[in-house]
Amino acid sequence: MPLVRSSSALAGSRDDRWLAQMTRCIFQAGFVWRVVDQKWDDFEDVFFGFPPHKIVMLSPEQIDRFAANPRIIRNRQKVLSVQANARFILDIGRDHGSFGKCVAQWPLQDLTGLFALFKSRGSRLGGMTGQRVLRNMGKDTFILTGDVIRCLNRSGVDVGDNPTSKRKLQLIQDAFNRWHEESGLPYSHISRICALSV
Repeated sequence: MPLVRSSSALAGSRDDRWLAQMTRCIFQAGFVWRVVDQKWDDFEDVFFGFPPHKIVMLSPEQIDRFAANPRIIRNRQKVLSVQANARFILDIGRDHGSFGKCVAQWPLQDLTGLFALFKSRGSRLGGMTGQRVLRNMGKDTFILTGDVIRCLNRSGVDVGDNPTSKRKLQLIQDAFNRWHEESGLPYSHISRICALSV
């Protein structure tokens, strides 16, 4: 089952690890994960450990050089997202004390609201990408994979094949809230059980 970190551990997580995880999940999206994993040490080196306060200072010329560096995957749009997400992390940190504190304090009963925050204020963090970032960092969250969506539909939560509307996302959140209350299990464990059940 996925690791669920305590609120205090999440609150203490460093901004550079959030940016690194965002970058990793973005580069894995639509790509062979193994290739990203094999190059990850080079990503860490090229982006000098992902400190957001330094990444936001990069000039367009520096970003262009990063996007052309053969040590990482040369996808300019995804490289641009690193700087945009560094800005996102710093902006949220100013409002909440740190990015980790914001995520730690976010109520589990409104995870879809947290997904919406990632999608609207982050770069390329919509869909499962933002959800995977949260799960990988230890936030107790569900991930709306195809199998989880099939499980929801089979359980009578009629959300269709590609639930993106606020109404359908609220139906999903309500179902997970109910299952969490009934079972006492973490949301991430319920999500994994749903995925494996189909």
